[in-house]
Amino acid sequence: MEDRKQADRIQTSVLNGVEKKVLVWLAKRQPKWMTSDILTYIGIFGAFVVMVGYALSNMNIMWLWLASAGFLINWYGDSLDGTLARVRHTQRPVYGFFLDHSVDGITITMMCVGAGLSNMLSLPLAMAVLVVYLLLSIVVYINAHLKNEFKLTYGGMGPTEFRVIMIIINTCFIYIKALREFAFDINILGKTLSFGAFDIAALVILVLLIIFYLSTLISDAKGYAKIDPVKHFDGKFEE
Repeated sequence: MEDRKQADRIQTSVLNGVEKKVLVWLAKRQPKWMTSDILTYIGIFGAFVVMVGYALSNMNIMWLWLASAGFLINWYGDSLDGTLARVRHTQRPVYGFFLDHSVDGITITMMCVGAGLSNMLSLPLAMAVLVVYLLLSIVVYINAHLKNEFKLTYGGMGPTEFRVIMIIINTCFIYIKALREFAFDINILGKTLSFGAFDIAALVILVLLIIFYLSTLISDAKGYAKIDPVKHFDGKFEE
């Protein structure tokens, strides 16, 4: 297979500058036996820990510490695998792109399912967040192919900021009893829906994801329409 140029990574998140320095520092101190593939598997394990932590929080809220630890493990593996390859000059653009972003779909699914299995967040709302996140990911991957542009952040927010926010939310739920007990009901089409504080946070995330998705979809569609304008039929058929 001929060499494939890597898509330009567009990363303008709030923590991007600090994170890059930390990741390079960590990558240079990894043992020789550590590989990008191992780090990818560590990232998957972290997502599994998140899922288990959220599910077990139904028995004891302190299990949210396990979910938070899972976010840290996931960050370590998911963010460091590509950095390690770049620092060691062992990049595999085609294989790396395929594996990394296939795994992303698996890990975000595990996290959302875990959160939905907890008593803090309704499963339908967790699945709604997952669906819109995956829709946005599809647009990102299409642009990586068509424009050679891989956008990792929206509104100054990226995967790392998302993990930090979730750890903060988990910590607040552990120590603030009023947050865990807060709830209000809304009647929609004759059906009463109960919303807690975690549901409200998920709704905010869902609305932001929908805005990012629609704005990106509309903007990119207009751009591609200019690149590939409408062709008018001249009445002749190709032989």
